[in-house]
Amino acid sequence: MDGIGSSMQKKAAELERMAEVLITGEQLRLRLHEGKVIKDRRHHLRTYPNCFVAKELIDWLIEHKEACDRDTAIKIMQKLLDQSIIHHVCDEHREFRDTKMFYRFRKDDGTFPLDSEAKVFMRGQRLYEKLMNAENSLLKTREEEGVAYERTLVAAEFIDWLLQEGEVASREEAEQLGRRLLEHGIIQHASLRDGRLLFQFRMNFRRRRRLMELLLERSRVIPESQESPFCLRKQNPDSGNSSFLSVSPTKEIRVVCVRRSSMSSSCGSSGYYSSSPTLSNSPPVLCNPKSVLKRQVSPDELQSPGGPFIKKTFTIVGDAVGWGFVVRGSKPCYIQAVDPSGPAAAAGMKVCQFVVSVNGLNVLNLDYRTVSSLILTGPRTVVMEVMEEVEY
Repeated sequence: MDGIGSSMQKKAAELERMAEVLITGEQLRLRLHEGKVIKDRRHHLRTYPNCFVAKELIDWLIEHKEACDRDTAIKIMQKLLDQSIIHHVCDEHREFRDTKMFYRFRKDDGTFPLDSEAKVFMRGQRLYEKLMNAENSLLKTREEEGVAYERTLVAAEFIDWLLQEGEVASREEAEQLGRRLLEHGIIQHASLRDGRLLFQFRMNFRRRRRLMELLLERSRVIPESQESPFCLRKQNPDSGNSSFLSVSPTKEIRVVCVRRSSMSSSCGSSGYYSSSPTLSNSPPVLCNPKSVLKRQVSPDELQSPGGPFIKKTFTIVGDAVGWGFVVRGSKPCYIQAVDPSGPAAAAGMKVCQFVVSVNGLNVLNLDYRTVSSLILTGPRTVVMEVMEEVEY
């Protein structure tokens, strides 16, 4: 049974990864159309519709801070090419090259391979957008035992809506569609609310994906613990160097290029990544950097009148590679590290601050995984309230 469960988890992770690549590629395609990077082009008396020039696209990625250098930009586009999101207009090259060659999104010429899994995903995305755009949408944030679940819907109401919109011909067909969405990880069971099944869209399809996320592998599931929430990469494993890229409470971390947001995409925990080529294929390993806190406090202590804490509010606008801070701990969680060159530092965030709320939602009694998820699946602009200890 354990083997079956592990196999199902691996399959679900692969499907989720495929979905993220499709979403990221589609968001890029729409942006390139809007920016007129994709257009009809002529070469040797022949017109190639809806294509882009590789060299121009790399310039665009760097200019819009989606890549820090040309090599990274090439790796991003190669990922899309490998996943059949884009292709050379004549299908003569399987490598993305920094030249004046023409490439095209398969969705623009109708050659995207629609296998059964892609069809389920694309239907799920279409239903999500339709629900979001509907008046009195069924998708709502609902609270259960103090925990807020975003993008949730009641199963019976969803089936009624599918029938009303003509998406299915019968309740049986609606239930079959729901099971396919569930099996492919597009929705998940959230809770049983007042005797009614509550489901949740796992993905925020509208969240702006950073292209750098394509280079962060999610294939390996790493066990987590509250005391070891960092997922770090070993430095130069082939050279015999046994040191780790870690966060020290007394020394600022220097990140070469990639700064992930407040959690890692490979294990769901907090962490920093380096974009050095020597790290791109190395397996993630767990490390336990020392906590920056001098002492742990309780939510009651933070909210006690006359206590040695002051409240601060930050509005942090994420850039192309994240927000630039790490959360850790539980009830309450706190700021473990801040990238000195990132948006969080620019807003005034510091280590040792305790997180009170995220986008108006009180998180004092939540752990870092839940808080991290709220940030990653929410809007690009994050409003955070923190409590900072006053030194007398």
